Amino acid sequence: MAKERGESVKEEQPPDPWVEEFRGHLRFELNASEHTIRNYLRDVERFGEWLTKGKETGPALWRKVEMGDIRGYLAHLHPTHRKSSIARTLSAIKAYFRFLVRQAHTGSNPADLLSAPKAPKKLPEFMSVDEVLHLLDSVKVQGLLGARDKAILETLYATGVRVSELVALSGKDIELTTGVARVLGKGKSEREVVLTGPAIDALESYFTLRLEAGKPLENKGPLFLNARGGRLTDRSVRRILDQWLTRAAIAKKVSPHTLRHSFATHLLAGGADLRGIQELLGHKSLSTTQKYTHLGIERLMEVYDKAHPRA
Repeated sequence: MAKERGESVKEEQPPDPWVEEFRGHLRFELNASEHTIRNYLRDVERFGEWLTKGKETGPALWRKVEMGDIRGYLAHLHPTHRKSSIARTLSAIKAYFRFLVRQAHTGSNPADLLSAPKAPKKLPEFMSVDEVLHLLDSVKVQGLLGARDKAILETLYATGVRVSELVALSGKDIELTTGVARVLGKGKSEREVVLTGPAIDALESYFTLRLEAGKPLENKGPLFLNARGGRLTDRSVRRILDQWLTRAAIAKKVSPHTLRHSFATHLLAGGADLRGIQELLGHKSLSTTQKYTHLGIERLMEVYDKAHPRA
């Protein structure tokens, strides 16, 4: 459509070379999920646009950034953004400048001494055992896609893997005879997770139907295929889960990460060792895993308050 006379045409800026380098760092060195990459780049780019109203970009802009600029931007976000969102923005900016220092693009990190606003600790949402089993039992294996969906949900709950780790799995990463999957986690750290009997059965059924459809599992090929025969994305798995939640008439908000939380919570409630759960989840720090202990204590207190005559 032609522009009206006098209407200004916004000149499209070329990609920022340092931001593009940062994209590669997140993807190939840190093995960050597409969701994290998208959020971090968006936060950094919005900070750059706020600094110059889009008139300047690239190395000349980033070399001039000072701590006061970052503090001013966070103050600008304060009235309209949640504390968790502002904290993530600061994390993205810190990571970006840390990368620039490492690459010798800048001499120091202007965000180093800034701390994020304290957000209230939010305990992870999880499903009860009955809710998870109801969801899994509701997935009807009708054709190749139904078998795939069943295998995806069984694998998510059996292993507690992140959705980004699930979609990255290839044929060589699964050993059905031993019931083990090798997962590449954050920071390219590899770990082994255990498959349950139902997960192994669901995967075997899916692989059999793939072979019959002329799409056999290959060593370097994706474990889970989309309808076009390519690798599934994080977003596709979320859509698949949403579809089966609707069919199971489960009204609560559930994401693939909710199944990860449910996996850890159910293991802990069943008496599993916290260190073992830490290894299965791929947490670097035990303190990250300990939030499930707090969750267990909160549930225990709820039961106590309802049942104890003096509570």
